[in-house]
Amino acid sequence: MPVKEIDLPYRVEYFSIIDPDGEIDKSLDPQLSDELLIRLYRAMLLARKFDERMLILQRQGKIGTFAPLKGQEAQVGAAAALDSQDWIVPSFRESGVEIWRGRPMERILLIYSGYNEGGAMPDGLNMLPVSVPVGSQMLHAVGIGYGLKYRNQKAVVATVFGDGATSEGDFHEAMNFASVYQVPVIFLCQNNHWAISVPRSRQTHSKTLAQKALAYDMPGLQVDGNDVLAVYSATRDAVERARKGEGPTLIEMLTYRVSMHTTADDPKKYRTEEEVKEWERRDPIVRFEKYLLGKQILDEKRIGSINEEVKAEISSAEGRWSEIVEKGVDSIRMFDNAYEDLTPTLRAQREMLKREMSEEQGA
Repeated sequence: MPVKEIDLPYRVEYFSIIDPDGEIDKSLDPQLSDELLIRLYRAMLLARKFDERMLILQRQGKIGTFAPLKGQEAQVGAAAALDSQDWIVPSFRESGVEIWRGRPMERILLIYSGYNEGGAMPDGLNMLPVSVPVGSQMLHAVGIGYGLKYRNQKAVVATVFGDGATSEGDFHEAMNFASVYQVPVIFLCQNNHWAISVPRSRQTHSKTLAQKALAYDMPGLQVDGNDVLAVYSATRDAVERARKGEGPTLIEMLTYRVSMHTTADDPKKYRTEEEVKEWERRDPIVRFEKYLLGKQILDEKRIGSINEEVKAEISSAEGRWSEIVEKGVDSIRMFDNAYEDLTPTLRAQREMLKREMSEEQGA
């Protein structure tokens, strides 16, 4: 029988705009306004400083275990490429994305200090709470995307996950469903090279994670995940495709988890300091700062003032968090979002809780 090559519509490419020295490929420049460039820089710095403050609070015993994002701050570029009508479905290392989107930092602190109420999203904020079970949020994202398409809405969905999630069945189920039904979902894989202590090389024999898109007949692209402009541009293009009804896209953001997996982890037991230092030289904030200095959008004085603004914003959020904890949360709200109309049993339980709380306050 004759051998015939099957013509596939997609090929995997690697995409970068700013190199580690802050030099840009002018042919790929997304031509963003100075205002947006400063917003991106400020958001990345805020994510870094907030992450550092959370680590101190965790070591002081004031909040519980969390997953630091240091080294992955360019993720804010993906959030910036979305409109307010669009949905974001995050994993557990996306505080930069969440803050850009409008989730109050005090709510992030609240959830990590043991208050479930911290997971509540402000009204009108199209974002789901953090999903901790690895990969499960991709199925939620595809469900939202299917609903948007069914209702003929032009909004799209972006879901963020790590390289370890691509080894989960949820990833493949979500990719397959999204492709079959051509739902408007952008799959954003933060390949930080480590799934807790398992290196990316032990998870898959695939040369890239982006090529997994080919099996589901969707575009797959690998981008420099430490280049905020590359992340923004790749996501913006995928959003435009999805909004036009052209289906899902998988974007592999090649980055590195400079810190630990979570604050309960000791990465020194399974990786070398040399590896970490090599990636620290590719720091996404330093790189972007060099670029902005070169364009004379930033100067040392402006950098200093932004740093002070960021510190003040974090301090203010910490104060609001402390006030909420001191005052206590309204436990009755646990009944608000389970059902559109409460069942008779839940109505009875809510009234019982109200009576008990009233008796405690009167005691």
